[in-house]
Amino acid sequence: MTAIDVVIYHNPDCGTSRNTLAMIRNAGIEPHVIEYLKTPPSRAMLEQLIARAGLTPRALLREKGTPYAELGLGDESLSDKALIDAMMAHPILINRPLVVTPVGVRLCRPSEVVLDILPNPQRGAFTKEDGERVADDAGKRIA
Repeated sequence: MTAIDVVIYHNPDCGTSRNTLAMIRNAGIEPHVIEYLKTPPSRAMLEQLIARAGLTPRALLREKGTPYAELGLGDESLSDKALIDAMMAHPILINRPLVVTPVGVRLCRPSEVVLDILPNPQRGAFTKEDGERVADDAGKRIA
Protein backbone atom coordinates (compact mmCIF):
# COMPACT_ATOMS: atom_id res chain seq x y z
CA MET A 1 0.00 0.00 0.00
CA THR A 2 1.37 3.42 -0.89
CA ALA A 3 1.16 6.35 1.45
CA ILE A 4 -1.25 9.09 0.47
CA ASP A 5 0.00 12.59 1.10
CA VAL A 6 -2.72 14.66 2.75
CA VAL A 7 -2.23 17.90 4.67
CA ILE A 8 -4.76 19.57 6.95
CA TYR A 9 -4.36 23.12 8.20
CA HIS A 10 -6.05 22.43 11.51
CA ASN A 11 -7.30 24.20 14.61
CA PRO A 12 -7.98 21.64 17.38
CA ASP A 13 -10.35 24.13 19.05
CA CYS A 14 -12.66 24.09 15.99
CA GLY A 15 -15.35 21.40 15.75
CA THR A 16 -15.45 21.60 11.95
CA SER A 17 -11.70 21.09 11.84
CA ARG A 18 -11.87 18.15 14.29
CA ASN A 19 -14.66 16.49 12.25
CA THR A 20 -12.69 16.95 9.03
CA LEU A 21 -9.57 15.41 10.57
CA ALA A 22 -11.62 12.46 11.85
CA MET A 23 -13.12 11.85 8.37
CA ILE A 24 -9.63 11.83 6.82
CA ARG A 25 -8.57 9.23 9.39
CA ASN A 26 -11.80 7.26 8.82
CA ALA A 27 -10.65 6.92 5.20
CA GLY A 28 -7.51 5.18 6.46
CA ILE A 29 -5.26 8.18 5.90
CA GLU A 30 -2.99 9.67 8.54
CA PRO A 31 -2.53 13.27 7.35
CA HIS A 32 0.18 15.77 8.06
CA VAL A 33 -1.52 17.95 10.66
CA ILE A 34 -0.41 21.57 10.67
CA GLU A 35 -1.76 23.57 13.58
CA TYR A 36 -1.68 26.75 11.56
CA LEU A 37 -2.08 29.05 14.56
CA LYS A 38 1.24 27.68 15.90
CA THR A 39 2.88 27.21 12.49
CA PRO A 40 1.22 29.52 9.95
CA PRO A 41 1.86 28.96 6.25
CA SER A 42 4.31 31.24 4.50
CA ARG A 43 2.84 33.98 2.37
CA ALA A 44 3.78 32.07 -0.79
CA MET A 45 2.13 28.90 0.54
CA LEU A 46 -1.02 30.78 1.59
CA GLU A 47 -1.29 32.39 -1.85
CA GLN A 48 -0.80 28.95 -3.47
CA LEU A 49 -3.46 27.35 -1.25
CA ILE A 50 -5.94 30.12 -2.07
CA ALA A 51 -5.31 29.72 -5.81
CA ARG A 52 -5.42 25.90 -5.76
CA ALA A 53 -8.67 25.95 -3.78
CA GLY A 54 -10.19 28.31 -6.34
CA LEU A 55 -10.87 30.92 -3.67
CA THR A 56 -10.27 34.61 -3.30
CA PRO A 57 -8.47 35.92 -0.23
CA ARG A 58 -11.79 37.43 0.92
CA ALA A 59 -13.49 34.01 0.64
CA LEU A 60 -10.85 32.56 2.98
CA LEU A 61 -11.23 35.28 5.63
CA ARG A 62 -12.75 34.17 8.90
CA GLU A 63 -14.89 36.69 10.79
CA LYS A 64 -16.11 34.81 13.87
CA GLY A 65 -13.73 34.97 16.83
CA THR A 66 -11.16 37.10 14.98
CA PRO A 67 -10.09 40.77 14.79
CA TYR A 68 -11.92 41.04 11.42
CA ALA A 69 -14.20 43.92 12.48
CA GLU A 70 -11.54 45.78 14.47
CA LEU A 71 -9.21 45.68 11.46
CA GLY A 72 -11.94 46.98 9.14
CA LEU A 73 -11.66 43.95 6.87
CA GLY A 74 -15.28 44.26 5.77
CA ASP A 75 -14.18 47.17 3.59
CA GLU A 76 -14.77 45.83 0.08
CA SER A 77 -12.18 48.25 -1.35
CA LEU A 78 -9.31 46.42 0.36
CA SER A 79 -6.99 44.68 -2.08
CA ASP A 80 -6.20 40.97 -2.05
CA LYS A 81 -2.69 41.95 -0.93
CA ALA A 82 -4.09 43.84 2.07
CA LEU A 83 -6.29 40.86 3.03
CA ILE A 84 -3.37 38.45 2.80
CA ASP A 85 -1.24 40.90 4.82
CA ALA A 86 -3.92 40.77 7.54
CA MET A 87 -3.98 36.93 7.46
CA MET A 88 -0.20 36.83 7.75
CA ALA A 89 -0.28 39.20 10.74
CA HIS A 90 -3.25 37.41 12.36
CA PRO A 91 -3.39 33.72 11.30
CA ILE A 92 -6.72 33.32 13.16
CA LEU A 93 -8.19 35.19 10.16
CA ILE A 94 -7.44 32.18 7.92
CA ASN A 95 -10.61 30.12 7.77
CA ARG A 96 -10.21 26.43 8.41
CA PRO A 97 -9.76 23.63 7.83
CA LEU A 98 -7.90 23.80 4.55
CA VAL A 99 -7.13 20.31 3.24
CA VAL A 100 -4.64 19.39 0.51
CA THR A 101 -4.88 15.97 -1.17
CA PRO A 102 -3.69 14.56 -4.50
CA VAL A 103 -7.24 15.28 -5.75
CA GLY A 104 -7.30 18.98 -4.84
CA VAL A 105 -7.41 21.69 -2.18
CA ARG A 106 -10.59 22.69 -0.38
CA LEU A 107 -11.78 24.82 2.48
CA CYS A 108 -13.77 22.09 4.24
CA ARG A 109 -16.75 24.03 5.55
CA PRO A 110 -18.93 22.09 6.08
CA SER A 111 -16.54 19.32 7.09
CA GLU A 112 -17.99 16.70 4.73
CA VAL A 113 -16.60 18.70 1.77
CA VAL A 114 -13.40 16.75 2.52
CA LEU A 115 -15.10 13.61 1.13
CA ASP A 116 -15.01 15.21 -2.35
CA ILE A 117 -11.19 15.30 -2.37
CA LEU A 118 -10.22 12.17 -0.42
CA PRO A 119 -8.73 9.50 -2.68
CA ASN A 120 -10.07 6.77 -0.36
CA PRO A 121 -13.70 6.17 0.69
CA GLN A 122 -14.79 6.10 4.31
CA ARG A 123 -13.98 2.73 5.86
CA GLY A 124 -17.11 2.62 7.98
CA ALA A 125 -19.76 4.70 9.66
CA PHE A 126 -18.97 8.30 10.54
CA THR A 127 -20.96 10.63 12.76
CA LYS A 128 -19.94 14.24 13.37
CA GLU A 129 -19.53 15.61 16.88
CA ASP A 130 -23.01 17.16 16.72
CA GLY A 131 -24.59 13.75 15.97
CA GLU A 132 -25.07 14.23 12.22
CA ARG A 133 -24.38 10.99 10.33
CA VAL A 134 -22.13 11.44 7.31
CA ALA A 135 -21.38 7.83 6.30
CA ASP A 136 -23.28 4.61 6.91
CA ASP A 137 -21.82 1.34 8.25
CA ALA A 138 -20.49 0.48 4.79
CA GLY A 139 -18.76 3.88 4.53
CA LYS A 140 -21.26 5.15 1.94
CA ARG A 141 -21.91 8.88 2.08
CA ILE A 142 -25.30 9.83 3.45
CA ALA A 143 -26.84 12.63 1.37
